[in-house]
Amino acid sequence: MPDDAEFCSKCGAPVPGYQAKNSVPNSNGNQNQETVIASSGVTELKCPGCGAPIKPVAGESVVTCEYCGTSVSLGNQGWKNVSKHTMLVLKVLDTEAVRAIIRKDLDKGLMNRHLFEESKEESLTISYVPYWIVPAGANSSYKYLDIAAEVGTMAMDAAVMGVAGDAMGGRNGGMGGGMFEGMMIGGMMGGGMNGNNAVRGGTYSHNYEYPVLGIKDKPHLQPEQYAFKLDQRVPFDPSKITKSVKVLNGDIDEDTSKQLAKSLIGQAQQRAIQAQHHHLEGLQTVVEPGTPELLHVPVWQAKYSHKKKEYWVVVDGSDGAVMRTDMDKLKE
Repeated sequence: MPDDAEFCSKCGAPVPGYQAKNSVPNSNGNQNQETVIASSGVTELKCPGCGAPIKPVAGESVVTCEYCGTSVSLGNQGWKNVSKHTMLVLKVLDTEAVRAIIRKDLDKGLMNRHLFEESKEESLTISYVPYWIVPAGANSSYKYLDIAAEVGTMAMDAAVMGVAGDAMGGRNGGMGGGMFEGMMIGGMMGGGMNGNNAVRGGTYSHNYEYPVLGIKDKPHLQPEQYAFKLDQRVPFDPSKITKSVKVLNGDIDEDTSKQLAKSLIGQAQQRAIQAQHHHLEGLQTVVEPGTPELLHVPVWQAKYSHKKKEYWVVVDGSDGAVMRTDMDKLKE
């Protein structure tokens, strides 16, 4: 390399002793990871980790350096270094092993027996997909209809009014009221199934590390009720990734990921509450997101066709579990 070289022209590594001009030591003596390294309009910048050139494709807002694995994210203030970037290691390497996992998942249940065999595989690919792991606390307050309490109240009212109905029917010599009339009168007196005496209130709080897909045009990759094994994540290292496996960039920045996390966590809160109380009368949820972490996950994407309809099956290449399917499309 020339005597005045700052970076290696082959791999982008900095010359020993060189410090990136845009990196400023913080109070702990370490380089400030939040420093803006380029304005938002820049289409080519230097990697803050190794100095190699980074050329974002139009629309990308999260780009990972192919040499050192450092990622940068485009935000409101410009391009910044992502403070924490981790990965899950690919463990399911063989395509036949992936097909066996998918077959076992698809053929569950009597209605789906032989679904895998009757479907045609259109594609099966593996890539490292970016997810923002958003730490957040969520608090929900809700009201629900306590059906058990309401039915109990109506039954007691019906029994009391049924006795009165029998007496009234006997005196009048007609059909009488009996239990049926007692239930009708008791229902009206009790306010019906929506009577105020059966509405209860409650609260539900939960802490999350919620995965938000970093790519807009691949909604089938967004987990719904699946959690990555975050205790197995390691610092992102390109040397641990097979060259044939592509590392995808993203087009959702940190700020947007926090907004999406609020919506997704709100839905998760509602599902958890409805699992306990099926008849919700009202729900309010407040979500407080923290600083997201960028996580690259090895994901197998399998596309199948069945009776002229297509569906996806997504498998976590690190854990070997099915993340989600969209077989509902077969019912449309």
